[in-house]
Amino acid sequence: MSARILIVLLLIGCVISGLAVVFSRHEHRKLFSTLSKLEKERDELNIEFGRLQLEQATWAESTRIDDVSRARLGMKFPEGTDTVLVHE
Repeated sequence: MSARILIVLLLIGCVISGLAVVFSRHEHRKLFSTLSKLEKERDELNIEFGRLQLEQATWAESTRIDDVSRARLGMKFPEGTDTVLVHE
């Protein structure tokens, strides 16, 4: 009789172990899918960040700032007579 109990317990153990393997593989596949999506999103964000850095460098270029300040704001470099030197 104890041999039957041992066989039943081993059978239950095998079934539980098999279910655990199936569950583990399913979780692994879901996590791998999530990882792939996040890596793709990371790559897209890195591309966008590179574009934004390039755009920022273009907007901050000194010659562009000089052109815009002259054209839109009417700014110019002061003449020598317009410069005042203050001594303390």
